[in-house]
Amino acid sequence: MNKERISIDEFSKIEVSVGTVRSAERVPETDKLLRLMVDFGEEGGPRQIVSGIAAYVSEPESLVNRQLAFVTNLAPRTIRGLESNGMLFAVGSDDTFAFLKPDRAVPPGTGAH
Repeated sequence: MNKERISIDEFSKIEVSVGTVRSAERVPETDKLLRLMVDFGEEGGPRQIVSGIAAYVSEPESLVNRQLAFVTNLAPRTIRGLESNGMLFAVGSDDTFAFLKPDRAVPPGTGAH
């Protein structure tokens, strides 16, 4: 990991919040994508987030009601015709892949700092 260093001001622009997964399903005709509906305690209801984690989740339903970390202030992106309004915040790949999650239940939308 030899990425360019950023300032604390640049880092402070990233918003990471805990969301509660309300539904999870495979995106048809894809090998990698899951469609998550995630509750951040926002007035408009859950957000749709499309994530390339299908290889790490044998049963998408196992994510329902789990609290995970998400980057929540990214500009929306269309992936396979679905608008994604955030990004799952996870670590590793292959055998080291892991979700970042709080060690106890917190209200949806709780921000990281």
